[in-house]
Amino acid sequence: MHTLTTFERDIFTQRQEQQWEDAKRPLTLLYADHPNFTQWLDKFRQITARAYANRPADLHLLDLQRLNQPDWFQQSKMIGYVAYADRFAGNLNGVADKIPYLNELGVNYLHLMPLLHPRDGQNDGGYAVMDYRQIRPDLGTMADLSTLAAQLRQNDISLCIDLVCNHTAKEHAWAKKALAGNRDYQNYYHIFPDRTLPDQYEQTVREIFPDFKAGSFTYYEEIDKWVWTTFNEFQWDLNYANPAVFAEMLEIMLYLANQGVEVLRLDAVAFMWKRMGTDCENQPEAHAILQAFRALSRIVAPALLLKAEAIVPPPQLVPYLGQGRATGKECEVAYHNLFMVMLWSSLAERKTALMTHALQQMPAIPSGTSWLTYARCHDDIGWAVTEEDAAAVGLNGFLHRRFLSEFYDGRFPHSFARGAPFQFNPKNNDQRISGAMASLAGLESAMEAGDTGAIDLAIGRILLLHAMIFAFGGIPLIYMGDEIGLLNEYSYLNDPDLADDNRWMHRPPMDWAKAAKRTDEKSIEGRIFQSLLRLIDARKRLFPLHARAHTRPVWTHNEHIFGLIRESARGRVLVLGNFSEWRQAVSRHRLHELGFDGGMMDWINGYFDIAQHKRKLDPHSDIYLEPYQAMWLEKTK
Repeated sequence: MHTLTTFERDIFTQRQEQQWEDAKRPLTLLYADHPNFTQWLDKFRQITARAYANRPADLHLLDLQRLNQPDWFQQSKMIGYVAYADRFAGNLNGVADKIPYLNELGVNYLHLMPLLHPRDGQNDGGYAVMDYRQIRPDLGTMADLSTLAAQLRQNDISLCIDLVCNHTAKEHAWAKKALAGNRDYQNYYHIFPDRTLPDQYEQTVREIFPDFKAGSFTYYEEIDKWVWTTFNEFQWDLNYANPAVFAEMLEIMLYLANQGVEVLRLDAVAFMWKRMGTDCENQPEAHAILQAFRALSRIVAPALLLKAEAIVPPPQLVPYLGQGRATGKECEVAYHNLFMVMLWSSLAERKTALMTHALQQMPAIPSGTSWLTYARCHDDIGWAVTEEDAAAVGLNGFLHRRFLSEFYDGRFPHSFARGAPFQFNPKNNDQRISGAMASLAGLESAMEAGDTGAIDLAIGRILLLHAMIFAFGGIPLIYMGDEIGLLNEYSYLNDPDLADDNRWMHRPPMDWAKAAKRTDEKSIEGRIFQSLLRLIDARKRLFPLHARAHTRPVWTHNEHIFGLIRESARGRVLVLGNFSEWRQAVSRHRLHELGFDGGMMDWINGYFDIAQHKRKLDPHSDIYLEPYQAMWLEKTK
């Protein structure tokens, strides 16, 4: 902690005055009945004051820059990349060595998957943390992370890391003290003397990993008690009804921000509050926790963004970006899980009615927030298709979800996909899917068959998915290896700590030998990589793709073609995507109805020269899209 100048103290005081009511309101909801509520408010103030005093000077400067450009993360230039540090480059120092590769790809947002010290052995891919202030030893140290964050920042790349705030590993120091009988630390978790309350809770909560364990509670003989373990036996749910837990996590959050982390992915936020008689997800208090985190972190580190990892239906998802009095005062970014699911659904069905309808039902989000759009990530795909959305377009929700599972695990006749079922639940017949983007898109089966036509179609699907997430609105995320078409990787079966979790099939090590082919457009790797570079360049030039532009899915009157209009004072863009392997058309009459009957420019087709980044279209003709082709059409008159 350094001695603050008068000017620095004045800045802190001003921020505290600006943010305090936004912090106090949710904290009152959470802890007003606590006998020491006033003292806890003072404690939270003290935590922010210490963190502010410890914040490095270059990060104070970054705070001022971001305050002067609050839409920095909403601009069309934003391109995200998601990677495991060890699988991408060995360790944190190796990641620094790969910054030129990220620059080549145009990345300015890097999410490194779980880095904080997890328990040994099975650890849910790093999401069972035993020490929030240490890096996984084989990856480096916290000093290495701070150095990497500074190097990335110098290259205009913002670092995102995971903060698991719903649970800790059972090996965490708090849990160890609880197991030793310490009552104070037992109150950090949900611990019960017998099965009375757990049995009541389990009437309404859902099983997340039914293949891994039954139920949401685990018995520990050492203390003769039951502990709430939503995900795995070794992950203990934290008790945020205890203000000490909130204080601990606030300190950790600000500590990580002071290492140069610019985005915190808050894991499993939907589960942070428990209420009898509910599914214990998306409770008002979970939102209050996030709102308080956001307000208090803005006092210390306004450059920090909070990202909600809430994979829930749209009506429950949008509130994580703020609603009502909390509009724009909760998390700044969240995953658009529904869009990802609908992209894969449309590819399987070759029809876009379900996607168009479902996206039209999405509530608006606050203007100062943004989606994270993605086609694949480290996790499985859960088929978030509601009965209502399915029925609206003439489908049966249950049967469609079953169709998608069978299509993407390869059982459905003539499926092009190579995936694997994940976590089948016999109670509701729910089944999710694992698989790399390229394998799910048909590249693995096409290459095994040596079918050049099928390879072309698979590459077309990969590029179509990226064209859609790049244009939708928000920060698009490229998952490591998708830019060169990496396939499912099966060596995880040889590792006993990984073998039971087939999500590792789509978490392959980066293949740098294949990446070396990225400039050769005769290779599969080069075709995908160079095509993505052209898409990225077009996105960065096309200002109407700013996240604040209104996003409106539209009917194209062709069931195989998805349509999306992006419009704002920056301009109007019509996004089209053919989700079939047949040539399709949008009539000039429909274009006229959509307001695209005059001059138009296509930003992503027709040229290999980046300088000639768009081509004119005849406004008096129908528009034809080749199999899996996308178009970004800008209104010019």
